[in-house]
Amino acid sequence: MVVSLTGASLVAMTDNFTPGAFAEELAAAGIPDHMHAWLGGFGVGALVVKMGIHFLEMSPERTVATMPVEGNTQVAGILHGGAHVVLAETLGSFSAGMHAGPGRHAVGIEVNATHHRSIARGLVTGTCTAIHLGRTLATHEIVMTDAQGRRLSTARITNLLRDNAG
Repeated sequence: MVVSLTGASLVAMTDNFTPGAFAEELAAAGIPDHMHAWLGGFGVGALVVKMGIHFLEMSPERTVATMPVEGNTQVAGILHGGAHVVLAETLGSFSAGMHAGPGRHAVGIEVNATHHRSIARGLVTGTCTAIHLGRTLATHEIVMTDAQGRRLSTARITNLLRDNAG
């Protein structure tokens, strides 16, 4: 068992060979109970846990999550640009995966981001909105804002939707 400090709470992660091993991880990340069956065998991913991403809303059309600045900064003491992209890709990929549905999965094929302003403390909120939800492609725009609602960055991700093997 690996123990990771996320914000002010302690989150225990276990291996993915234990049935229901990720129940605590999913609950700590804010994943709604009705989605635990979908993610129960995989969890939210080690990077999501490390970054402290916490989901507030989840659907193919709109997914919202927060991420702390603390622990995700670059050498100048501001939120790392890559952290913005991690939050954006996480939200877009989860949304696309929900749209793909049972027996299918989403694979990111393109992501880009523009950074508008920096942030040195507090929480960042990412709001992911569907631009296109098709049979083979899903594209989402993700806007990261600070507590005052100021836009920090804008990202776009396109995911290829594929059938599961086997």
